[in-house]
Amino acid sequence: MDKFDQQILALLRADARLAVSQIARQINLSRSAVSERIRQLEQDGVISGYHAQVSSPGATLIKAYLELFYQGGRCEAYVERMRAFAEVRRCSGISGETDMLVYIEAASMQRISEIRGHIENFPGMQKVKTHMVVKDWSM
Repeated sequence: MDKFDQQILALLRADARLAVSQIARQINLSRSAVSERIRQLEQDGVISGYHAQVSSPGATLIKAYLELFYQGGRCEAYVERMRAFAEVRRCSGISGETDMLVYIEAASMQRISEIRGHIENFPGMQKVKTHMVVKDWSM
């Protein structure tokens, strides 16, 4: 999978009903190239289906921060990989022992766990710490 496939997946995760022409415009590929990539992702089992994600009215998203510790590579390379997850809202390269802080809003703890599992398998990833948000304050 290259960056275009990752971008297609991120867009489809956010809105599975997104038209191929809209995806093509957003990632700067032709409609036929996007259609072929989607077909290949489906054939390879990367895309296993499309569904409606239904939540109760007023349901809140589960929020978490992930602390990433990795060896080698640059923040930009990891940020590109994060684009595959529609739930990732922010990536910050920070000073200190932690290399990157990633903010996630997901529909379930299971989804946060899945994302964490994928991130743990990134090349060069040494450790991932999860911090669950239990309360937010608006300023």
